[in-house]
Amino acid sequence: MAALTHRRAEELLTSVRSVRAVVIGDLMVDRYISGVVERVSPEAPVPVVRVEEERAAIGGAGNVAANIAALGAACSVVGCVGDDADGRALRDAFDARGIDVSGVILTDDRPTTVKTRVMARHQQIVRFDREGDADVSADVGARLAEAVQTATTIADTVVLEDYNKGVLTPAVIRAALDAAREHAVPSVVDPKRRNFFEFSGASVFKPNAKELGDALGSFVDPDDARWMADTWERLHCDHLLLTLGERGMALHAKGAGHIRVPTVARSVYDVSGAGDTVTALVATVLAAGGNPMEAAVIANHAAAVEVGKAGVATVTAEEILDHIKAHPTQWST
Repeated sequence: MAALTHRRAEELLTSVRSVRAVVIGDLMVDRYISGVVERVSPEAPVPVVRVEEERAAIGGAGNVAANIAALGAACSVVGCVGDDADGRALRDAFDARGIDVSGVILTDDRPTTVKTRVMARHQQIVRFDREGDADVSADVGARLAEAVQTATTIADTVVLEDYNKGVLTPAVIRAALDAAREHAVPSVVDPKRRNFFEFSGASVFKPNAKELGDALGSFVDPDDARWMADTWERLHCDHLLLTLGERGMALHAKGAGHIRVPTVARSVYDVSGAGDTVTALVATVLAAGGNPMEAAVIANHAAAVEVGKAGVATVTAEEILDHIKAHPTQWST
């Protein structure tokens, strides 16, 4: 058994503050309409929500960037938003967090992606999405690739966060991974089904169990070291990090083999955004000099903090360190 000490975690999270990251992917707004249900509609058998609060948060790949900024690291984003009120509000929200938006392209042929959740007593009643999820045009793709190459020249880590909304086309993916390799910085990929196998060559390939099972068309067995090794070879990455929700994580690290990291979450309020938090921590801790095991364990603690909050949320280094102190973690090999 091996363990991450609080002192080592503190060293790494302090170093994270000097990291410069670039996040490429699908940017969106997460909107929440919250209230109470006291009756059923006379018009249809549906609950009537009396609205008490409305709020919006940065979502999608933007939430990864927001988490990176919350750690004190510098971050720039590359993606698309519509030339609409939500797109302008999203750019303003990035600006307020000190996140560079010079790589964000305005498009007039597709709206800013907005996910609206209607909540009552912390339970989601319904979600409705406004989006265009077709691949961006070749012209927009070329502009995104150029923005990626520019941003990566001063980056210490590159993140590709895919939500299947059309930004991460094969050409943009290849431009980002090639730029990361050219500048010798780690690349961390959170894939989705559409282009799952286009991310070969990434430093860290980070699917969840459902995404990996759907892509492979087979049973996922994270406790089997041989299965993890075979899958790692098939995906052509340096490290395979498989997130397992309440079961923690499984890691096949190049040169270190199979590692199981148990969950450390003690209370789960809302799992929205937990994967984005993990991606942000893995990318920045690796860039700060941590090894894949240390990055996975710190990210696991960060996710435990995040799921204890309502909706899509960010976490701070102080919150992570407090959680590590309260819940020391070991990993098995």
